[in-house]
Amino acid sequence: MDKEQIQEKARAQFGATAQRYADSARHAAGDDLTRLLELARVRGDEDVLDIATGAGHTALAFAPHVAHVTASDLTPRMLEVAAELAAARGVSNIRFVQTQAEALPFSPASFDLVTCRVAPHHFADPAAFVRESARVLRPGGHFLLDDQMAPDDPELDEFVNRFERWRDGSHVRAYTAREWQSWIEAAGMQVELVEPFVRDPYDFPDWTARSGMPADQRDELERWLLAAPARCAEYFAIRRDGDHVRSLRADFGIIVARKPEVSG
Repeated sequence: MDKEQIQEKARAQFGATAQRYADSARHAAGDDLTRLLELARVRGDEDVLDIATGAGHTALAFAPHVAHVTASDLTPRMLEVAAELAAARGVSNIRFVQTQAEALPFSPASFDLVTCRVAPHHFADPAAFVRESARVLRPGGHFLLDDQMAPDDPELDEFVNRFERWRDGSHVRAYTAREWQSWIEAAGMQVELVEPFVRDPYDFPDWTARSGMPADQRDELERWLLAAPARCAEYFAIRRDGDHVRSLRADFGIIVARKPEVSG
């Protein structure tokens, strides 16, 4: 698929399922959100950009601790849901902007902090997303990426991306930490931290329902997972109840990078 097809698939997928992500405890909370705030070391006067904000959970987590948050997303319905959540919580220091992650409509050096949580595996051009993040960061600013990470092992990499894409056709690819580091460094930022992050396993019924997966496709995926090679079943902790999958897991990680100060 080309870039426009990938983005249209993402808009369609998340436009249809936006409310489920607003209601999802897995997205609304989590130790990774707390960890992102710790790693950001905010002072209180920052301008923050949250890319691919989805239902706005990351933007809302940062808003009480910074001066202003810009929450951007490709999908209009996601932004509507995020704005509704912000209004319900009385949060007024967030603005919402529809844009693709790979072509941000902001001036260079506009933000002190750029965040992106559990979204880049849907992006059409992750390297362009990183370049744009670096461009809009002020010198000395930080880029915080929190996403699914593919294992370095080719068999495991192929396996996880197959089941993720099967469950959600807008999934493009979970990349390795090594790939992310190469794009970050190519964009002129300095990687300060690469931290594996353990998230709760996917509850199979909830995970497939949240993406709106049709029952026949869900059942086919379930049979495929139950027949997984032993090393894949072990690595991804595929747990079963009789003839059904109860849960499985994937790797996640947080990467923190800094845009160097202007010399001279």
